[in-house]
Amino acid sequence: MPAPPADFPRLRPTDRCPCLSGETFGACCGRFLAGIAEAPTAEQLMRSRYTAFGVGDADYLLATWHPSTRPAALELDPAMRWLRLDIVRRERGGPLDRDGVVEFRAHYRHDGERGELHEVSTFVREDGRWRYLAAT
Repeated sequence: MPAPPADFPRLRPTDRCPCLSGETFGACCGRFLAGIAEAPTAEQLMRSRYTAFGVGDADYLLATWHPSTRPAALELDPAMRWLRLDIVRRERGGPLDRDGVVEFRAHYRHDGERGELHEVSTFVREDGRWRYLAAT
């Protein structure tokens, strides 16, 4: 895994994973960001994408975005600090499903102000790989 941009947090494999799964970064999202494994569920892909936003891994975000909705480039704001992820609900998105939905709330701090992103994300699985499709 390439080093994160200098303005973003650096995580060690033994650090707690930012997605709050209860696992270490190395045992959770770190293995997906490093390309060692593919996320087996839509929720795990969503958690790893949340973590990628937090550590400034735009390459991972673009690689896990479905080609039909993927932007040409992605610029992440190092002033945005992601603080907590709450999973509200999940529909489908398991290892044998073709699509899935994950609703979540992501709490952040930006320029001294706290905020919350509430999103319902849709995912599709093609060729055994989950990809982020869109959000509402």
